Amino acid sequence: MIVAGVDGSDAARAAVAWAVDDAKRRHEPLRIVHAVNQDPYRFSRFHASPEPELLARMAQDLVNEAAEQAGERQLDVEVSTEIVEGPAAVALREQAKDATEIVIGSRGLGGFEGALLGSVSLHVAGQAHCPVVVVRPEQESVRGEVVVGVDDSPECEPALEFAFRQAELRASTLRAVHAWQPPVQLYAPQVNYDPDDVTAAANQAVAARIARFREAHPQVVVVEDVRRAHPVDALVAASAQAALVVVGSHGRGGIRSALLGSVSHGVLHHARCAVAVVRQ
Repeated sequence: MIVAGVDGSDAARAAVAWAVDDAKRRHEPLRIVHAVNQDPYRFSRFHASPEPELLARMAQDLVNEAAEQAGERQLDVEVSTEIVEGPAAVALREQAKDATEIVIGSRGLGGFEGALLGSVSLHVAGQAHCPVVVVRPEQESVRGEVVVGVDDSPECEPALEFAFRQAELRASTLRAVHAWQPPVQLYAPQVNYDPDDVTAAANQAVAARIARFREAHPQVVVVEDVRRAHPVDALVAASAQAALVVVGSHGRGGIRSALLGSVSHGVLHHARCAVAVVRQ
């Protein structure tokens, strides 16, 4: 089952469109979820809490509208709705135990004007134990490449599997991007190194890393793209012609609200298309 979080924003409507299209490709049902959180009203001295009946009616109207949008876009996808209590980030994270993936908008109604990414999307992408796809309001297209970041870490494996599957479902080219930067000490004049040798070694490492995925998905056309650049810059550049960028999460921290590594965090903020964060 695919879960789409909605709040009435343009980004949420784009997320519903993305989610129902993916549900169609995967032959899975779609669950549309909206969280009703009364905590801001309970703890604010300036705002009176709306009547529970009013909140319930507004929530029902919101999920009904989203379900109608999904049904009009893909007639043969099974669509259900659910209204849950509590903060949106926590409610969506709890959906992960039943979900193939969670799809959310990049910034909801409560975000700061001009912000590229909201706190809910960061929280869910960093903590949900299933793939999380973050969709920008202008990004509904399913055309273009699937881009995946490749490195030598274990976190890369689930991202590769997700990316190959997406490319297979879409009949899209998969671009496997590996970016490398010379260590600081290599800039010392007494150190000699050949960038061509580094690139050749990186090409071999990428080919070895993706070999078993190519074997499992032989119909997927793969472009191995090794660049001398920062990983965020390389993936953001590749996102310009992509329908989806897939990154693994290397977050290690226990106290941060979103357990994301710097690369996945940077790509979420700056990519020009939908981004899937896939944790181990």
